Amino acid sequence: MTTTSSAQRARTGRITFFVALAVFAQESTWNLYDAQVPPLLREHIGSAALVGLLMGMDNVLGIFIQPWMGNQSDRTRTSWGRRIPYLVIGMPLAALLFLIIPHVAGSLPLLILVMFGYALVANSFKPIAESLLPDFIPPERRSRANAVVKIAASLTVMVAALISVFLIDEHPKLSFAIPAILMMVSLAVLAAKVRDNRSPGYRTALDEEREQQGTAAPGVRVRDTVLDIVRDVDRSRLLLIVSILLFGGAWAASRALMTPYGMEVLHMSRGDAGGLTLPSGVAFILAAYPVARLAERFGRLRVMTVGMTVFAAGMVLGTVVQTPTGAVIGLCVAAAGASSFLVNAVVVLWNLAPSDRVVGTYTGLYTVGWVSGGFLGPALVGGMVDLTSWSLLLLNVAIIALLAVLVVVRVSALQRRSSVSRAL
Repeated sequence: MTTTSSAQRARTGRITFFVALAVFAQESTWNLYDAQVPPLLREHIGSAALVGLLMGMDNVLGIFIQPWMGNQSDRTRTSWGRRIPYLVIGMPLAALLFLIIPHVAGSLPLLILVMFGYALVANSFKPIAESLLPDFIPPERRSRANAVVKIAASLTVMVAALISVFLIDEHPKLSFAIPAILMMVSLAVLAAKVRDNRSPGYRTALDEEREQQGTAAPGVRVRDTVLDIVRDVDRSRLLLIVSILLFGGAWAASRALMTPYGMEVLHMSRGDAGGLTLPSGVAFILAAYPVARLAERFGRLRVMTVGMTVFAAGMVLGTVVQTPTGAVIGLCVAAAGASSFLVNAVVVLWNLAPSDRVVGTYTGLYTVGWVSGGFLGPALVGGMVDLTSWSLLLLNVAIIALLAVLVVVRVSALQRRSSVSRAL
C-alpha cells in the first residue's frame, strides 16, 4: 500500500512538473507580449485607446476560443490521448508567430496580422495544457498541483521583466526568441514524457461513453454544458462562475488602477507608483502552496472564503494607512489572501464537473469568468472612484471582493445540503 501511494505521488509530481513547465513557457510569451508589443504599436499609432483596443484583442478571443477548444479536446479520441495532439500542433505555431513579431514590426498591417494569429493560436491551447492536471491528478490533490502551476505562471512576470531590462533595447529579436525557444523545449519534454491516453481522466471518459452508448462516442458540446449549468436546480456551478467574475474584477482593479492611485493619493512618481504591486507578487508566490495544503485539509470553499476576506481586509488596511508603506503592506496581505481563490477556484469547478468528459470545457469556462471580470472590474471600480474619490479606491475594491465572498458562502451552503460527496 505504501509502495502504491509512493508511486502515485511520484506520478502526480511528474505530471505537475510537466504541466507547470508548459504553462511557464506559454505565460513567458504572454507576459513579454503584454510588456513589449505596445511600444511596437506606439511607433505607428498615436492613440493610446487604439493601442489598448488592439492589446485587448487576445482577451476577447480567449472568451470565445478557450471554452470551444477545451470542449474540442474533451471530445477528441486518439492513440495519443485528447490533449497532447493539440499542444503538438499549437505550441510550435504560436512560438513561430511570437518569434516573428519583431521582424514585422516595421509594418503596422503585418504586425496586427501576426498579433491576431498569435492571440488566436495561443488562446487555442491555453486551456488544453491546464486541463492535463485534472486528467491525471485525483480531485483531492489538485489544489497543491495547481498551486505549483500558478507559482510557475507568476514567475514568468519576473522573466519578462528581466528580458525587458537586460535585452530588449539592444537585442529585440533575441528577446522574443528566448520565450519561443522555452516553449519549444517544454513541448519536446511534454511530447516525450506525457501520454494522456493513459490518464485516469481519459480512461474514465472512455468508460462512461461505452456505458452510455455501447461504443466510444463524441462528448458533450459547449452549448449543452452551458445549458446544463444554467438549468441545474443546484446553482453551485453557476454561482461559482459568478464569484470568479466578481473576484477576477476585484483582483484586476487592484492591479490595473494602482499606478494612478499612487500618483493621485500617495503623491508618488509614475515609476514608483508602478512598483507598488511588485512585493505583493512575492507574497502571492510564498502563500500559494501553503494555501493549497490548507485547502486540501480544511476544505477548498472554506479556505477560499477566508482568503477572500483577507484580501478585502488588505484593501481596507491600505485605505486606512494611506502611505506608500501602508499600500505595499495592504497589497501584500491582499495578495496572500487572493492566492486562496486563484489556486482553488478552478479546482472547485473541475470537481463540480459531472463527468471527466467535460473538464476541458470547464477550464475554458473558468477563463470566461476570470477574463470577463478582468474587463469589467477596472471599469466598475473606476466608475465607483468617479462617484467617490481616488482615496477610496481600495475600499471600493474590497466591496467587490466581499460580494464575491457572499457568493462563495452561498455555494458552500448549497454543497452542505447536497447528497453528492465532492472534494470541495
